[in-house]
Formats: sequence, C-alpha cells, structure tokens
Amino acid sequence: MTSVLNVDTIAAKDGTSPVGLTKQQASKGWLNWNTITSHSTRDSFNVSSLTDITTGQTTISYTSSMSDINYQSMFFTNASAGTAIGSFANNYTGSNAIVRASSSCACASYATSAYTDASQNDWSILGDLA
Repeated sequence: MTSVLNVDTIAAKDGTSPVGLTKQQASKGWLNWNTITSHSTRDSFNVSSLTDITTGQTTISYTSSMSDINYQSMFFTNASAGTAIGSFANNYTGSNAIVRASSSCACASYATSAYTDASQNDWSILGDLA
C-alpha cells in the first residue's frame, strides 16, 4: 500500500531547531554565479560573499561555517575558451595562494591553458556545519 504525506512545514519538536536527517545528507550551501563582467550572484544558500581573486578565480565565503576543512565540495563551470575545467581548490599556487578553510573555499575556471572567467558557475557543499 502506498502512503502519501502532504505537509507545508516540517519542524523539530521545539519549533525552531533544524530537523535532523536520518541517514541522509543535505547540501549545506550552494551558489550559481557569473564572472564574465563582474562576480554577480544569481541565487545562493549559505553564501555570505564572493571575492574576485583574479581572472577565473573566486573565493566563496560561507554564512555558517563548516565544522572543519574535511567537507566535500563540487564546482562546475562553462568556461567557453576551449575545454573548460572547473576545479575546487584546496590551494592555489603562486601569489594567489588560498587555503581551504572552514569558512570559505576557492574555485577556479581553467580553459585550454589559462584561467578564464565564465558566464555559468555552479558550486555546492556537503558536510557538517560548526
């Protein structure tokens, strides 16, 4: 027999705490943004700011920090100059060195042989909040 559960809101017993997921993992943050003319956010969750490091490189700062640096992050880009490679950065090299932190991470759009800005960038994070 199939059951249907129709609700408008699910809340913890106290009415204010987040609902605990059992054997499930929900995204703790996500972002859709453009870097072609400026770092403009289309939509986001748990993102406090974007920092334009240089061409093709962005730092994402979180509204609510992760519990440590052992989280999982995904980044996709449509950089149009040749074959685009989106990479979530633990560390950049050179003068723009960025270390992954519990409160931020860095993403880079790379195409053919250089960093490049892209019109479509998507990022998501999984892990435990602090």
